[in-house]
Amino acid sequence: MRLLLPLLLAAFIGLAQAQEISRAELPPEGRETLALIRQGGPFPHRRDGIVFNNFEKRLPLKPRGHYREYTVRTPGLKHRGARRIVCGGEPPHRPQDCWYTEDHYKSFRKIIE
Repeated sequence: MRLLLPLLLAAFIGLAQAQEISRAELPPEGRETLALIRQGGPFPHRRDGIVFNNFEKRLPLKPRGHYREYTVRTPGLKHRGARRIVCGGEPPHRPQDCWYTEDHYKSFRKIIE
């Protein structure tokens, strides 16, 4: 039993770390998108900045309109692809928190500085 607790704790800590990504670890296109968000645009896709409703409930629950989504360009694709950054807070260009998804909302990693 004494050995089990440290193993469980290590697994939990590893899982928590796996759910975060540093700004430096983002793909270059993700860093570009984050910079555009912070300067308030202009954004390359007309749907950038629309309300993200968090239907999947994979982000902390907040009132409708709290989250906005932005495209992270995928080299070689002519469409938006699956990569997004979703940010929450007001005003949109000064978000409280941002998350990165590379699988179109199936999973999120919180962006840390």
